[in-house]
Amino acid sequence: MTDWFLVEEIDNETFAISEPKHWEEPHSYLVCGRRAAVLIDTGLGVGDIRGVVERLTSLPVLVVTTHVHWDHIGGHRLFENIAVHEAERAWLAERFPLPLSVVRQHLTCRPCEFPPGFDPAEYRIFRGEPNRILHDGDRLELGGRTLSVLHTPGHSPGHCCFYEEERGYLYAGDLICRGCLDAFYPTTDPVLFRQSVQRVRRLAVSGILPGHHSLELSPDLVGRIDAAFSGLARAGKLRHGTGLADFGEFQIRL
Repeated sequence: MTDWFLVEEIDNETFAISEPKHWEEPHSYLVCGRRAAVLIDTGLGVGDIRGVVERLTSLPVLVVTTHVHWDHIGGHRLFENIAVHEAERAWLAERFPLPLSVVRQHLTCRPCEFPPGFDPAEYRIFRGEPNRILHDGDRLELGGRTLSVLHTPGHSPGHCCFYEEERGYLYAGDLICRGCLDAFYPTTDPVLFRQSVQRVRRLAVSGILPGHHSLELSPDLVGRIDAAFSGLARAGKLRHGTGLADFGEFQIRL
């Protein structure tokens, strides 16, 4: 679609829109039904993700937010209809929890060939009032497809996963991925993170669609992450300040 975004077809109605040139390697997901589409997260905000979406569908699009971190809401400014969990409405509409200077530092801390015309010095954090507030158990009806909202706090207070029972898809945000699972900064809660992993482990999942890094994930990764958290809990290490625990294909930073 562009040199910045990589679009991969999960199936003929579901697309991963990725930003593989950046060290965060974030993914957004376009989920199309018969009547409407959902865009799960909008990535870094350094490219025109709306243009990519409009090439893939002509359906009306609702942006739903796994969590209000800068690398998941960057393109929100390009859309009119936005949904976020009630616990993070204020982060989106009033005050983002990190200063802009820190966000810019994270954005540019490793070499990256940004898209033409993008100036990191002009980067801004999205701020706006959402059109819809999400709650645990809400259902997003797209016409022939339904996404269930799962409140899965831990990585952030209002973190949500989205589960499509019929296809077995879990849109996992930053709860499940092959990489570093961050539960170390003040707005995280390692105990709630573990409980959220345990919750999604009980689901019938055939495909995990993470917020970052590799898309090639086996559903049994959830069980391995659950076991890792449980081991840290037994060792008395499931708390802030205990450092980085390396489990090979993923790490847990506390």
